[in-house]
Amino acid sequence: MKSPRLDLRLLRLLLVTDGRGDVGRLERIVGEAVQAGVRCVQLREPQLSARGLLHACERLMPVLQAAGGMLLVNDRLDVAAAAHAHGAQVGHRSLPPEIARAVLGPTAVLGYSAHDQAELDLAVVADCDFALLSPVWATSSKPDAASLGVAQAANLTSKARLPVLWLGGVGVQQLEELATVVPAKRPIGVAVRSGIMGASDPGAATAGLLQALALVPAEARPMP
Repeated sequence: MKSPRLDLRLLRLLLVTDGRGDVGRLERIVGEAVQAGVRCVQLREPQLSARGLLHACERLMPVLQAAGGMLLVNDRLDVAAAAHAHGAQVGHRSLPPEIARAVLGPTAVLGYSAHDQAELDLAVVADCDFALLSPVWATSSKPDAASLGVAQAANLTSKARLPVLWLGGVGVQQLEELATVVPAKRPIGVAVRSGIMGASDPGAATAGLLQALALVPAEARPMP
């Protein structure tokens, strides 16, 4: 079911930060990515303390808000609940998603990081707004993780009862492969980390990804 909390168009290209903990660098890269078209950022910075995350949110929230975008904090429900972000992203190492929803309340956006059908179902029961399904392609951030592959990811996405984004190894070549997937099995968007965070020109990298995404219409099937 489509959540009234969330404009799904914001999730077309989600940027996941890479955990280096440098707030100045984050502000620069996020600023360039947002200027190029990113409208949702997941702040994934485990090296930062709660105070450090609050500081990062204070710097990034105005950038996203000025563009009509959205900032999510990975795991740290306390930071998200303190209204320094629009919501949170949780996974199997976080508090259970149903507890996360109780902590955040009914109006905050909540995403769940899923890897299989059981976790996609769990996200629905916990009233999550969307799921990140990963890793779809091989990714340098988790070189030992077995990738789902396009066929399996498409099958899981078609059965999901909430909006799904694909994460893991996303680049222009992968988006060209995504364009060959049957529309009803496509995700609503993709999430990218190193493809933007590690780029010499984050703005140009973002623009290239969005240009490739423009050739891949998002799935429009109704949620069961």
